[in-house]
Parts: sequence; structure tokens; C-alpha cells
Amino acid sequence: MESPITLKSNYWQTRVSECADPLASMTSNSAPLGYSIVPITNRDSDRVLDLLRRFFFRDEPLNVCVGLLDNPQDTCEELEQYCMESIGDGVSIMAVSPNGNILGVCINGTLTRDEKSSENKNDEDECSNPKFRKILKLLSTVYRESNVFKQFPEVDKLLDIRVVSVDDSCRGQGIAKALFDKTKNLAKELNIPLVRVDCTSHFSAKAVARLGFDCVYTLPYSEHLDSDGYPVFTPELPHTCVKTYVHLVDLDGSQ
Repeated sequence: MESPITLKSNYWQTRVSECADPLASMTSNSAPLGYSIVPITNRDSDRVLDLLRRFFFRDEPLNVCVGLLDNPQDTCEELEQYCMESIGDGVSIMAVSPNGNILGVCINGTLTRDEKSSENKNDEDECSNPKFRKILKLLSTVYRESNVFKQFPEVDKLLDIRVVSVDDSCRGQGIAKALFDKTKNLAKELNIPLVRVDCTSHFSAKAVARLGFDCVYTLPYSEHLDSDGYPVFTPELPHTCVKTYVHLVDLDGSQ
């Protein structure tokens, strides 16, 4: 049996209070929820995947654009593996209700300056799903061209937010904001000076900006072309570009 992830602080003991969710476009009329932010371990993989299959996999603009999951019964093993492989880094978190239901997840990983930027390139070359391979190639391009470590030469390690998803029935309860805030706090706890996130959605980019992240790279989908010179992705409006955002963590201050 796998051991749960443990940290040297009381970070995980914080109870999240109810608040309005700035990541939701409208205020929810439902009653406020109580929930806790807890670490995700490999033992939670099946339950996390269940939430992602119901929401993120079918709503994410690029997944929709390439028809990755056109039918309700469709699955993409490569996408699921991509989401799950970061859990081993020990920095992914989820919002859990008092009765143990997962309300939202934030799948994070860590990257260091010494790690090869060709890691995503290797993943895309080995991906047998041609639709998901397109998405991996885009992510590889964004990682390479955003070059966050070059933009921030004082940073040798960062925390990378890779997937954020909240149960549709729980929108407007502050869950997404709480997951982002706790990720920033976790970076501070672990002495990681920078948090990074790629936003493929117009709405997620606006929300992340409102949470205090700064945009350091933009790639319009119209400029990401295939070998014949045509855009690889033409998602529905208002999704026109992918953006990389960062948050510099104040390791010495109180915030």
C-alpha cells in the first residue's frame, strides 16, 4: 500500500472558508460549501480521473477543437497518463467535501533548470494518439519559447500548474481560487520561488490574471502552423491564443 505524501509543515491542515470564486463568471445561488484542501496521492488517481473525465477532458478548448473525445464513451489513455504522471511529484492538491467527495483538483509538478526541455518532445514523439500528439507538440513549443528560466535567471526551480478542474455543481464556491492560493502557499513552504501556468482558454487566462499572475508569453493559435502552413488549432471564439503566466513567490515576506 502506498504511503500518503507528508510535508514538514502544517500546510495541509488549513480549512478553507467559504468565499466568492473569482474564477466563476457568475455568483452561485447555491448554499456555501465546506471543504478542505488536501494532497493528492497515487491512491487518489481513480477518483481524480473520474472528475477530470466528467469535466476538464470534455470542456478544455483544445480537446474540443481536435475532437479528442467526441463521444461520451471515448477515452484517451495518453491524456490520462499526462495528467496522472505529475502526482508523483507530491505537489498536487484537491478540494474535498466533509463526506469525502472530490470537488476540484489542481495537478501540479515541479521543474528545475537542469531538467531537459526536450522532455515534452520525447513524450510527443512516443504518443500514439495523433490528436493528443498535436496538443503535446503545442505544449512543448510553449515551454520552449516561453523559456521562463531564461526570463528569470535567478530561478532554478519552479512549480508548474498543469491541470485545474472544478465540479460544475460547485462553481462559485471559491474552490478554484483556493486551489491556486494554496499552490502559491505550497511553493513558499517548499522554498520554490516561482509558480508557472499555461492557459489555453480565454477564460482561464483572464481568471489567472485576476489572481495576480503576470503574462510572460503569448502564442496566437493562428501562428501555430502545421507543415502545410495552416493553423493546427482553430478553437471557437473567444479562445484565440495560449498564454504563459507566472507568479513570483515572496520567500522572505509574509505573502
